[in-house]
Amino acid sequence: MTSRPSPSDLTAGAPAIRVRDLRRSFGHGRGAFEAVRGVDLDIEAGTISALLGTNGAGKTSTMELIEGLGRPSAGEIRVLGLDPLADRAALRPRMGILLQRSGFSGDLTVVETLRMWHSTLSHPQPVADLLGALGLEDRADTRVVGLSGGEQRRLDLACTLMGLPEVVLLDEPTTGLDPESRRDVWGLVRGLRERGTTVLLTTHHLEEAEALADELAIMHHGRIVRRGTVAQIVEGHPSTVRFATPGVPLPELRELRDTTRQERGSTVVETDDLQATLTALLTWADRTGVRLTDLSARTATLESVFLAVADQQRAPR
Repeated sequence: MTSRPSPSDLTAGAPAIRVRDLRRSFGHGRGAFEAVRGVDLDIEAGTISALLGTNGAGKTSTMELIEGLGRPSAGEIRVLGLDPLADRAALRPRMGILLQRSGFSGDLTVVETLRMWHSTLSHPQPVADLLGALGLEDRADTRVVGLSGGEQRRLDLACTLMGLPEVVLLDEPTTGLDPESRRDVWGLVRGLRERGTTVLLTTHHLEEAEALADELAIMHHGRIVRRGTVAQIVEGHPSTVRFATPGVPLPELRELRDTTRQERGSTVVETDDLQATLTALLTWADRTGVRLTDLSARTATLESVFLAVADQQRAPR
């Protein structure tokens, strides 16, 4: 692809996206609902960040405000040093936004769609370059309605990237795609980072966030409750040991106290020291000749942290 211009409105070292005490409310009076409750967020230039959260956590509202599609109730947003609403005309040519559904006409061909989008941009890349970069040359004369889900998403991305954006916002970029198509989109997103583009995406696929993002933020009740790399997010979250001792009482081990529960015929232990717990358990089993069945040990994962947050979301506030 053609090289994009370097950012001109960013102070050296400043985040490409900066959000401070962001709030968004719907309704008025006693019936008002605050969807975003004081979000702070920094997205460093040239990185991929993922915004996660269960339904109703506020991530879609947050993304819409960053995209400039709504007005915050309070707080401040800066994208490339500009206000996405007040400076919309200056900022939009430098942003690429991928919505969950593009809304392109199914009757147009791929090349007709790209030419139409090309005509709306100030400094677009050549259509032929996008067809090659997104692997759509062989589908150029195919109507959009005849594309597979993966091909449709590549077309969406081609339009998103045509203006050589410095910041790309992706809302559920692989929703509805088969595993192979998802992997193709992942490769395209990684390619953006290699070119120095800043990417912020939302996704319901935890493995997608884990595979792509340099940093993640998990939202809960309109606030960011976890933030950092995967390693930082899972740090301090308990690991899990699962086993069964058919016909044998559980051992009286200090490492198993207060963190043990029964689940479908197995004993589940949550522990902050996986090695110590496993050592104690295996030493006891070896000494007593007990056979541990269905033994598994799992360190804390992004999924386990996310599910813990989801459990909090279901609890009464």
